Amino acid sequence: MAYGVGVVLGLFTCALARLAGFDRDRAFFPVILIVIASYYALFAVMGGSMNTLIVESIVITVFVAIAVAGFRLNLWLVAAALAAHGIFDLVHGSFVANPGVPTWWPRFCLAYDVIVAAVLAFLLLQRLTVIPVATTSNKGSVKA
Repeated sequence: MAYGVGVVLGLFTCALARLAGFDRDRAFFPVILIVIASYYALFAVMGGSMNTLIVESIVITVFVAIAVAGFRLNLWLVAAALAAHGIFDLVHGSFVANPGVPTWWPRFCLAYDVIVAAVLAFLLLQRLTVIPVATTSNKGSVKA
């Protein structure tokens, strides 16, 4: 069930972003990556472990750095980091003992992250196959 909810919520998030125009802003997907990564700090606080919070903060910092680099340099970095975060969710418990992480979270987050990464990759590929017209209306659109 966690996989299904992750897929549906990921698709819903991307569809809403498309309808509202949020995904035209270059910052949209990097912000999603930052929010997704930051949940592990919340779980560390919920689990009451300062040591876990420190370890999680280091991992979060890596994903935040990639989000910023992807925003500034190339959104393909963000797409790759979203997919990598999903995969990391499956093995996270092997590297970090975080008692606050719900048992269903790794499966949910894997599905959500991979769906959002796939949507971003699709959008980036669309930008490569279509030559955008240089107007002010597409100034903030998602670019590679």
